[in-house]
Amino acid sequence: MSCGIGIATRLRGCLPLIAIAIAGLAGCHRSGESADEAKSSKAPAGGGVPVRVAAVTQVDLTAAVSGPGRVVALAQQKVRAPFTGTLTDLNVVDGDSVTRGQVVGTIVARDSEAALSGAREMLREARTPAERTDAERAVALAEKDLVHSSLKSPVDGVVFSHSENAGNRVAEDQEILAISEADSLVFQTDIAQSELVRVKPGQQVSVELAGRAPAVPGTVHDVLPSANTADFTAPVRIDLQRISPRLPIGLFGTARIVVGERRGVPAVPPQAVLRDDVTGTSRIALVGSDGKAHWTNVQTGLADPQHVEIAAPLLPPGARVVVSGQVGLPEGSPVSIQK
Repeated sequence: MSCGIGIATRLRGCLPLIAIAIAGLAGCHRSGESADEAKSSKAPAGGGVPVRVAAVTQVDLTAAVSGPGRVVALAQQKVRAPFTGTLTDLNVVDGDSVTRGQVVGTIVARDSEAALSGAREMLREARTPAERTDAERAVALAEKDLVHSSLKSPVDGVVFSHSENAGNRVAEDQEILAISEADSLVFQTDIAQSELVRVKPGQQVSVELAGRAPAVPGTVHDVLPSANTADFTAPVRIDLQRISPRLPIGLFGTARIVVGERRGVPAVPPQAVLRDDVTGTSRIALVGSDGKAHWTNVQTGLADPQHVEIAAPLLPPGARVVVSGQVGLPEGSPVSIQK
């Protein structure tokens, strides 16, 4: 009897400990449920992979090749001495613009210059009034008979170079100036030989010149026969529109030749296109009406910094293409479109 009473007493003493243990287990169970609930609360709305999308648009695209170059003249006219004499004046310097008929210098014939020099020497050596009178008459006559000629520009253009300076003695037909014809100014650009197959006569060109804005329009005349083996380029002649003021010879710039143009083509942002460098294939992830991502292999065409043409398959305008979050995205995965 006393033994039974002792066991009952010990059990009553353990009851509080058992209650605490049960409460702890229940608390652990609720804590596990809270962790699961926390995880589920972090899942995106709708249970899909978060992505950003853009709509397929129709745009006009152009392809271009470019190269550096400079303004050159195809034709030059020479200003030559009409006779042997002295170049007494030269009114222009290299780079000056000139017009047809403009006086650029003066030359005095050697024989008449010699007569004037002789008369002046007589005047310096005159000792008597009679000698002085005769010498003054000779100087006046020599000045009246002085043969001089104005040198004139034969064309509108730019002074390219000069061979003589004022005060120099020149021979008959000796070159004094070289003038580049304004109508013969072109832009010569160097294009990579790998791009030459795309360059054709008549293509539109935009030439950006140093220190000038806006760009000067032009057209491709042709690819010139010479080539530069050092950097694998070839010169291309660009015929420029005539502008005012005239362009200086040797002005540097960059030519942008339009070699392709497409209008109203479906295009996507560049970041939407993923390219496999091993297979060379490109693909995009489209979001279908079912709210899932569907991968499609595509053929791309022309591009600019904001657009890439999708040449095939034909995509309808407004179709949604994934532009962010598509890396590693499985085919058919539900997506959650983020703003």
